Amino acid sequence: MSNASHPSPPADRPRDTRRRRLVLWIAALLLMAGALVYQRATGPTRPRRGHFTVGSITHRYRLLRSHDRDADAPVIVAAPDAESTGQVRYRRYPTDDGFTSLPLARDRDRLAAALPAQPAAGKLEYYVVLRTPDGEVRIPAAAEGNVILRFKNPVPTSVLIPHASLMFLGILLGVRTALGALFTPRRFRGLAWLTLLALTAGGMVLGPVVQRHAFGAYWMGIPFGYDLTDNKMLVMWGVWGLACVALGWRARRRRWPGRIAVLLAALVMLAVYLIPHSLRGSELDYGKVDRGVPPAEAIGTSDR
Repeated sequence: MSNASHPSPPADRPRDTRRRRLVLWIAALLLMAGALVYQRATGPTRPRRGHFTVGSITHRYRLLRSHDRDADAPVIVAAPDAESTGQVRYRRYPTDDGFTSLPLARDRDRLAAALPAQPAAGKLEYYVVLRTPDGEVRIPAAAEGNVILRFKNPVPTSVLIPHASLMFLGILLGVRTALGALFTPRRFRGLAWLTLLALTAGGMVLGPVVQRHAFGAYWMGIPFGYDLTDNKMLVMWGVWGLACVALGWRARRRRWPGRIAVLLAALVMLAVYLIPHSLRGSELDYGKVDRGVPPAEAIGTSDR
């Protein structure tokens, strides 16, 4: 009688499995970092960056597009030389007001002014005009349009940091879940539920708290408005909720519906992060303010 037995799994299989998981976590981390870098570099609240040339020297500039309303907003550009002067021209946005001019004051090798603080969600559009020995220089150039600066209430770091951290974690877990659905289909259900938990806490609970601190309202998305950040969060949370429902709490005989749902949820998540942050965000209606409506009651959503 033969003592032969079924061949045992290779001894290095657990090591290969651990190596595969490590590779998937690294890939998820890189994809998350790419999405966050893109978000950081885009959107209407990121500083407007560019350069201007006077004589043969090129100078870089960085003009604010978001600022806390508890202080005036600084406008600072490089002074091309000792003789250059200039001014900032601004008006409330969006209005038909005439532009008001503020002189730039010299601060060593810089020229600076401060735009007056506005109520939360109030916006100013502005540009800089330098007068140099070579003539006037407009910053930004007219073809590039004016800079739009939005004011907000300060958000406590005790709220902002947990919100941002949980959103980062949600992206990481979501991408890792999708990679698991592709390459390790027996080991991703728990990750999907953790993704939904992170998005719920970070986006659907703390997100409105951040919005409340910044602009006085918990939610400006559907059905109360068209704030694109709120609506993106709602879509992302919804598709992950559906994916978790498709997966179920326990293993099911048919795994492919859950796998497909997770992959679609991850694709939607990445698509959401390709849309610049803060588009169609909160905006103060100066027309209502001029008619006597308190600023806190005159906030709507922007069309841009």
